[in-house]
Amino acid sequence: MSASEQQVSAWEGYWAENTGEPGGPFWDADPQQSAVPHLALLAPYVDRTLPIVDLGCGNGTQTRHLARHFPRAIGVDLAHAAVAHARREDRDGVAEFEQLDLADPLAVARLGARLGGANVYQRAVLHQSDPADRAAVAAAVRPLLGRRGRGFVIEPTAAARPVMARVAARPGGPPERLLQVRRHRMSPAALAPGELPALLRGAGLDVLAEGECGLAMAERHPDGTPVTLPAHWFVVAPGE
Repeated sequence: MSASEQQVSAWEGYWAENTGEPGGPFWDADPQQSAVPHLALLAPYVDRTLPIVDLGCGNGTQTRHLARHFPRAIGVDLAHAAVAHARREDRDGVAEFEQLDLADPLAVARLGARLGGANVYQRAVLHQSDPADRAAVAAAVRPLLGRRGRGFVIEPTAAARPVMARVAARPGGPPERLLQVRRHRMSPAALAPGELPALLRGAGLDVLAEGECGLAMAERHPDGTPVTLPAHWFVVAPGE
């Protein structure tokens, strides 16, 4: 199994159009509003001697921050164009980046075998995956964890939809960041209520902690505050 041609084409097209600069994509929040609070939630459970894998890393903004806190940080993305942006923006060479189709279990297993166990950071990836691929994308977390790894998974909830609708309905039309997403036929905040925990359980993961929080975007409201989507987060471990 692998991601659909439509999904691959959409993401390659999106990243080819985007500059890849930090803050350029709609969701590319400053790490201080994203990876930093997420690591605080993961911290009580994580073994920091293990590497960390950033699933769906995009242009690598969060990966580069994660590299400050783990001996090795690897960002992976479906789109070759995203990986090219991430490598270019990593001017200090603090992280590693490679193309990986999370819906391809053999490719994921090969990465897991190479690492021998790692922590995982998955920020708002599943809701943008093709519905037919979501189970496989969720299942990608388990073989990367090995025995000692822990994962942090966060996704917008259904309550994010009205927030997105307000952004789209601004006087003068939707902001360019959102138009870029729409041009490539992406559908943000598409997970159904209860779908995420079911996906995690189906992937053979144990939930160690969970909660609600805001998921900051790079886009800002007219008053200058970040667009923040209601989200549900989980800390997960390999199931027995």
